[in-house]
Amino acid sequence: MVSVPETVPGPPSPAPALDIIDETFLAVPPATVAAVFADPNSWRWYWPDLRLEVYADRGDQGLRWTVRGALVGTMEIWLEPVLDGTLLHYFLRATPADGAGNPLTLSPARLRREYDRRARAAKAISLRLKEILEDGRQPGCPPTP
Repeated sequence: MVSVPETVPGPPSPAPALDIIDETFLAVPPATVAAVFADPNSWRWYWPDLRLEVYADRGDQGLRWTVRGALVGTMEIWLEPVLDGTLLHYFLRATPADGAGNPLTLSPARLRREYDRRARAAKAISLRLKEILEDGRQPGCPPTP
C-alpha cells in the first residue's frame, strides 16, 4: 500500500473542471470486483485515452490513480462491502488536457459534453461489470463463488 501525504507543498492547484461521481451496486464480493481492476493492462480497455499511475492500492477496497493523457487529475475506484455485494464508487476529478498534458480551458458547452461523455462511460463500465460478474444471479440467491 502506498501512502500519500495529506497536503503537498506549493501553491494550491485550481479546482478540476470535471468532478464525476458514480455508484453502482454489484451482487458480488469486493474481492471479485477488485480482481477486475488488479491488472494494469485492463485499464487501457476501460480508459483508452488515459494513462494511470497507482498512488494508493487499497486491495479489496479499491485503487487511487493519478491521471494523465486526455485528462490530468485523479481517479478512484472505492469498493464498499454492502449486504452480500459491493457498492462500486467511482470518482474522477480531472481537467481536459492537450497532447503535452497542459490543462485546457473549454467553453461551458464543450465542458458539459465532456462531463456527460465521461459520466456515461463510467456508468457503462459499471453496468457491464454488473452483467458479467453477477452472471445471471437471481435476486435473493447467494453469490456464485
